[in-house]
Amino acid sequence: METAYLQTPIGTLEIIGGEKGLQEVTFLESDQETSETIPEALLPAITQLKEYFNKTRTEFDLVLNPDGTAFQKKVWKQLLEIPFGKTTSYQKMANTLGDPKVIRAAASANGKNPISIIIPCHRVIGSDGSLTGYAGGLHRKKWLLGHESPVKQGELF
Repeated sequence: METAYLQTPIGTLEIIGGEKGLQEVTFLESDQETSETIPEALLPAITQLKEYFNKTRTEFDLVLNPDGTAFQKKVWKQLLEIPFGKTTSYQKMANTLGDPKVIRAAASANGKNPISIIIPCHRVIGSDGSLTGYAGGLHRKKWLLGHESPVKQGELF
């Protein structure tokens, strides 16, 4: 496995992957310098993430290889269906998975998503429109949703 670091407007991302695909994209709580040399296997991910943050990319085209259970992978695959600039709720996800009662399991799998941004778990919100949890921190979730929003508006408060 190879590792690279990328500075973004909302913190440092640690990117881990190899020839079989991208395994992790996670926010670090401490700053790490952007990697000067990018491993060949991670170059597409770094390039596409930079384009995302520069607002020139709305979809990712990468080989993903997250480590998780069969159910988690099913949830993460469903997350990939949420379009850029749109959101869904945990309840809608559970319903799409075929069982409204799996809402907690779907939320838990969402929280364990190892590939932030690319597998867009930040696009899942509460049924009441609340931001709810985000492994990278609610301030990052709010920023990412604002970054993707087609409507630009200033802060109200």
